[in-house]
Amino acid sequence: MHFQLTEEHLMIQKAARDFVVSECLPGVIERDEHQKFPKEQILKLAELGFMGMMVDPAYGGSGMDTVSYVLAMEEISKIDASVSVCMSVNNSLVCWGLEAYGNEEQKQKYLAPLAQGRKDGDLYIGAFLLSEPEAGSDATSQRTMAEDKGDHYLLNGTKNWITNGNSASVYLVMAQTDAAKGSRGINTFIVEKKWPGVSVGAKENKLGIRGSDTHSVMFQDVQVPKENRIGEDGFGFTFAMKTLAGGRIGIASQALGIASGAYELSVKYAKERKAFGKEIAQHQAIQFKLADMATRIEAARLLCMRAAWEKDNKMDYALSSSMAKVFASETAMWAAVEAVQIHGGYGYVKEYHVERLMRDAKITQIYEGTSEVQRIVISRAILK
Repeated sequence: MHFQLTEEHLMIQKAARDFVVSECLPGVIERDEHQKFPKEQILKLAELGFMGMMVDPAYGGSGMDTVSYVLAMEEISKIDASVSVCMSVNNSLVCWGLEAYGNEEQKQKYLAPLAQGRKDGDLYIGAFLLSEPEAGSDATSQRTMAEDKGDHYLLNGTKNWITNGNSASVYLVMAQTDAAKGSRGINTFIVEKKWPGVSVGAKENKLGIRGSDTHSVMFQDVQVPKENRIGEDGFGFTFAMKTLAGGRIGIASQALGIASGAYELSVKYAKERKAFGKEIAQHQAIQFKLADMATRIEAARLLCMRAAWEKDNKMDYALSSSMAKVFASETAMWAAVEAVQIHGGYGYVKEYHVERLMRDAKITQIYEGTSEVQRIVISRAILK
């Protein structure tokens, strides 16, 4: 067992840290306040190769390992979780799903520009469309239908809570093609936002990650070519579940970053703020809070790294990714609340950042599988 990062990993970590401090920290409060999508920041991430980190260079990616991805996600999430979730969806769900299960034609046409994060000089990212008004945790209850018309499918339905919903150029859409088959009747389709019949709803006014683009996406008689189906007929639900297992590593890393950011701000503030004649860091009540934060964050980090290591070593990482996701997300929520408490009244105002981290933390317990769903996955694995 090795607990030290390689030189390459340290370089990637530093690059992510330098990027987020110089490019994301300025204006992060204003972007949150006005729900502004961080397009400029995402384009600069693409220049660093961070929008297709794990994609083979043959398809325009950076060819990095999952450990590198975890390191970059943590650093960026310390300051701007709206940027990191856009990066996570494009990397973990869209690019990974296409590279793992797409055919060569699909990879050449879609994966290459998605991995680079741009096409024809403009932003080019993807979105993962699984959730619906009646299909959240119960992903088998798909109401979006794709009717087989011979040489194409006719797509109709609505998807909810879609990250990158308006800014994406490409959607991976899960839809039911044969309701009688249940989950075995679900397929995944590559749909272009510009196609006739695709429309995007208003941006959701969210508690946290307010800069990220969260929308409903509607399909009305959208013609999807047969060649845009991923995998064999009926593979869609398996595609979604296998892709989400990797996506949970990304969200666990985001949660880890939020917790780490809250902790680092708390340590800094505790050394500056004085009460009863000395820095509050000298008071045992604050020391114990910081000790608990540091311990839980390190435990979350090790869980994230284990899941990433298992993925890189072609092992079954479904259990470890669920463990990492549930523990890191609950650590993020707890640590952010503690950070606000340590900051006192200052923690309740925007300029000290921790109130935003507290709001951002909550979603990590919900999207890409709620904490309750993760516990179902974990309990099934340990009891089988």
